[in-house]
Amino acid sequence: MYEAVGGADGVVSLARAWHVRVMADEVVSHAFSHGYRPDHTERLAAYWVEALGGPTTYSETYGDETSVVRIHSGDGPHEEMDRRAIACFDQALVDVGLSGDDRPRKVLHDYFEWATTTTMSRYHRSASEVPDGLRIPHWSWSGLVIGSGPVPSD
Repeated sequence: MYEAVGGADGVVSLARAWHVRVMADEVVSHAFSHGYRPDHTERLAAYWVEALGGPTTYSETYGDETSVVRIHSGDGPHEEMDRRAIACFDQALVDVGLSGDDRPRKVLHDYFEWATTTTMSRYHRSASEVPDGLRIPHWSWSGLVIGSGPVPSD
C-alpha cells in the first residue's frame, strides 16, 4: 500500500490534503480547536507510512500506538465527527489524485474508516483505559495484517 500511495511523498501529500479538509469542516475541526502540534501533518504522515507498510519512523521517533490512541481517547462517542473525517479523507484522496483507480482508493478508504471507527474510538470514556505497549496496526491490500496490532508489543 505504501508504494501505491506514492511512498513517503505521496503519504505526506495525502496527510496535508486531509488536514486542509478537516480544518475546513465545521464539525471535524472541533477536534483541533484546543490546538495541535506544528508538525501534526508530518507526524500523521509518518504514522500512515508505517501503517501502510513503509518505514517505521513513527515508532522509532514519536511513539507507539498507545500514544496515538490516547490522544484520540476520552472525548466520548463522536460518530458524526468520525463520518465527516472519513468523508474528508475520501475527498483528500481525490485532491491528491488517488481516486482514479478503484482498488487503492477502496483499500485506503477501508483502512481509514477502520482506524477511525475502531482503534481511534475504542476508548471513548477515558485515555487512561488505553493499555500500554500497543503496536501500530499494519494494513495491506487484503486489509488488516493479523497479528500486527493493536496489541501489546511485549
